Amino acid sequence: MKGVDVTRRERLMATLRGEPVDRPAVSFYEVGGSRVNPNDPDEFNIYNSPDWASLLRLAAEQTDLIHMRGPKQTPLPDNPSAEFFQTESFVRDGSRYTRTTLTVAGRTMASLRRQDPGVATSWQLEHLLRRVEDIKAYLQLPDEVFACEYDVSDLAAADQRVGDAGIIMVETADPLCIAADLFSMEDYLVVAMTEPKLFHQLLEKHSRHLYPKMERVAREFPGHLWRICGSEYASEPYLPPSLYEEYVVRYTRPMVETIHKYGGFARIHSHGRLKNILPHIRAMGPAGLDPIEPPPQGDVQLITVRRQYGKDMVLFGNLEASDLETLAPTKFEKKVIRALREGTAGEGRGFVLMPSSCPCGRKISDSTLKNYETMVRLAASWGG
Repeated sequence: MKGVDVTRRERLMATLRGEPVDRPAVSFYEVGGSRVNPNDPDEFNIYNSPDWASLLRLAAEQTDLIHMRGPKQTPLPDNPSAEFFQTESFVRDGSRYTRTTLTVAGRTMASLRRQDPGVATSWQLEHLLRRVEDIKAYLQLPDEVFACEYDVSDLAAADQRVGDAGIIMVETADPLCIAADLFSMEDYLVVAMTEPKLFHQLLEKHSRHLYPKMERVAREFPGHLWRICGSEYASEPYLPPSLYEEYVVRYTRPMVETIHKYGGFARIHSHGRLKNILPHIRAMGPAGLDPIEPPPQGDVQLITVRRQYGKDMVLFGNLEASDLETLAPTKFEKKVIRALREGTAGEGRGFVLMPSSCPCGRKISDSTLKNYETMVRLAASWGG
């Protein structure tokens, strides 16, 4: 494709297929990928800050857009979830809280989440499941509680809107992601290590509604990139690789196979340490892997992943989000050059330059914007 004018969509699709490209694609991940509305005056919407305008415009106009979306889902008419779950939201001391209460099998459990203005994240203050008795009660929920109707028309419309500027990436959690999120991290780890039979029952319960969803959406919206989240919950130092095989490979590989059956591309999302789980990730057969964080956040260099696994997977990364916000532009430029050099070294299916995350506050400093501009500038000229 060198010497040929290509659209951003064509560049990304060629990368996913393992075909030659004119240059590495560059993505800002959530910036330009997540659905945001800078015109929404809500005080909890950080993107209405004037600081974000230049960065959002840079992403929209000069990056290879990967819009992250999910299918529209509606509970089935006879869904009994209201019999078991109650949700309320309220504002206290300037923060927004959401409480979900579950009553089942004679037990009442609750989770509580807080969001603060000026920060695009939330904190889980209380988790739904805390002990073995809670899990056993949760498992008695009828499977119909999780049954939904899925509509891909919104995905198709989003695909039309992004046009030649990029592609749509369908978002999904795997069973481990859904299950682990029901606990605090410490409670999850205790249960996963000491109650494997019970934890498998929890994973199987969520698989029963997740797999049909995957089948329908992949069939009706074929040929697209997907991101599957959850892998990092079973990576080191949390769990040993043997349990990664148990809790991720066993349940996520069928999802990968379904996506690929309909011509799509499955991308595994896994922060942190990868070295000892990379063979298990490859065993699932994904088409891509992100964000391949560099040490010390990760434990393996991008060049090693490229040499050992780059022929099997498109590699997305390898810039650390904290470096975007803290490094001087001259130092950050060296990080970008290294990522581009290692991500494109030798033979490989493809590479997309991308950070591990994005800023979550209302302020975007001049140096942070400059660092994003450096990503675009160097990717655009790489190999030219």
